[in-house]
Amino acid sequence: MLQIQDISYAVEGRLLFDGASATIPTGHKVGLVGRNGTGKTTLFRLIRNELSLESGDISLPNRSKIGGIAQEAPSSEVSLINTVLAADIERADLLAESETAQDANRIAEIQTRLTDINAWSAEGRAAAILKGLGFDFEAQLRPCSDFSGGWRMRVALAAVLFAQPDLLLLDEPTNYLDLEGALWLESYLTKYPHTVIIISHDRELLNRSVNGILHLEDLGLTYYSGNYDQFARQRAANRANQAAQAKKQDARRSHLQAFVDRFKAKASKAKQAQSRVKMLEKMETIRAPEDAARTVFTFPEPEELSPPIIATEGASVGYDDTTILSKLNLRIDQDDRIALLGKNGEGKSTLSKMLSGRLDVMSGKMTQSSKLRIGFFAQHQVDELFIDETPLQHLMRERPHEGQSKLRARLAGFGLGANQADTEVGRLSGGQKARLSLLLATLPAPHLLILDEPTNHLDIESREALVEALTAYTGAVILVSHDMHLLSLVADRLWLVSGGTVKPYEGDLPSYRDLLLTRDKPAAKPSAPKAKAKQRPSRDAITALRGEVRKGEARLQKISEMRDKLATKLADPALYDEERKDEAIVWQRKYSEVMDAQDRAEELWMKALEKLEKAEAL
Repeated sequence: MLQIQDISYAVEGRLLFDGASATIPTGHKVGLVGRNGTGKTTLFRLIRNELSLESGDISLPNRSKIGGIAQEAPSSEVSLINTVLAADIERADLLAESETAQDANRIAEIQTRLTDINAWSAEGRAAAILKGLGFDFEAQLRPCSDFSGGWRMRVALAAVLFAQPDLLLLDEPTNYLDLEGALWLESYLTKYPHTVIIISHDRELLNRSVNGILHLEDLGLTYYSGNYDQFARQRAANRANQAAQAKKQDARRSHLQAFVDRFKAKASKAKQAQSRVKMLEKMETIRAPEDAARTVFTFPEPEELSPPIIATEGASVGYDDTTILSKLNLRIDQDDRIALLGKNGEGKSTLSKMLSGRLDVMSGKMTQSSKLRIGFFAQHQVDELFIDETPLQHLMRERPHEGQSKLRARLAGFGLGANQADTEVGRLSGGQKARLSLLLATLPAPHLLILDEPTNHLDIESREALVEALTAYTGAVILVSHDMHLLSLVADRLWLVSGGTVKPYEGDLPSYRDLLLTRDKPAAKPSAPKAKAKQRPSRDAITALRGEVRKGEARLQKISEMRDKLATKLADPALYDEERKDEAIVWQRKYSEVMDAQDRAEELWMKALEKLEKAEAL
């Protein structure tokens, strides 16, 4: 087991741990959680003995191997499969020695040990891990230098998983993965044979893959059994109990103090007053838990545009003379919440670039509202910020005529307070940089917001705040994310990017998850059908369904108001004068589009209502 005993450690005079202790049982899968900047990555470095403790002790069983993803992604002419195989150092050394060994006894020892560590199945295991992380057979034979940094980090992850250390330390591994890779990792970790500690803000991963939560807060560590949702409920109950106990103690303290103040000068009560003074002195203070500053995102509201804001007819798009996507017949309205599904390399980024105007249509047609403003956020933009400038200076460049007080208010609306506003970007955390990039993307109050992996580097509280902001946002949203929790609460339409085109996905996210997890498994033998007990959906699922119904109602209300305005316009006899004939045609076309949008909105609302009624009936 891993034992952490009374450790203390500070960085540049700021305490991160003060008398922190925890015990992680052997074989447990544990999520390490806490707000950004509390010291989670530092704890990993202390466990690996890369940093020296100021006091306390961290211990593991003798000869235990600790493994984690290398800071530098491999870049060499060695193939992916051989890079991963080399991560098992014992196997590599034994194979090398077997080539030169002469002593018969030593040769026998080598072969016996190779058999014990399953050396002969190693290539198959390494290939399976690489495939799960998105590398097909051809890619596995290519050198690491052929791939970008993000893909090489997947190779680094594959290598440490293949090596199977006794203690596996993973720091935000899904930041390098797409949805498919994240789901594969989730499944792999549940079967991992040794101890795992994973720093992650991916709520679904922590719910499905771990059986314990190690919470870093107030310079200490607290271990909770169960997954993340169980931890959240238990912590909320503990905080409520602590607050109640603090309130009772305050009342008791006030009562004792009142007695002392009243009778301390009275001779007949002096002894009783003195005993109460001693009680007050011995009373250990119970402090009510302090609520952390609420995480926020405040998106500006765009004006309303007539639907659709974007439409394509038989469009194709690609690079140079290579077509990536074709036969695109898509429509986006301002109230749409669309999640893009599909494997990496199928064209999700290409589609996003086309919709945002960063890539021209090669053939076919794409029309958009003349007043349409589009906000675009991709993870690479975080790395393109000016590291020697402050967030305030970034905004001053974009809004040179706005006063500093208004710009600071905008920063505060994205959780960047006075200290962060005047701090150079290079010294900000990853989460703070992501917030700044999101602010810059939404600054012009876009009607369409395209978000590519927006939750990387955001802690769980920030992710929940982002869900709230996107739910309240009155523009359209297109999401690419490996965060199933975010997708399930925000998206109400699913588009599958696959086979060189884009089509609506008729299932829901759980069915897509099941499809991905079972796609590469051998088909099960047919058996007699069994009656399947209906399971009541979770509270989160029902809440999400109710949210869909509310959004459907709000959508219908907006469209009805727009329809009424257009009907009033079309009822004006002056509109049909000869000189205004073209104008009348435009308004009639808009009315037709609104009626089409109303039919579609009614259909979506009825489907959402039907799903909710079925869920609540179980």
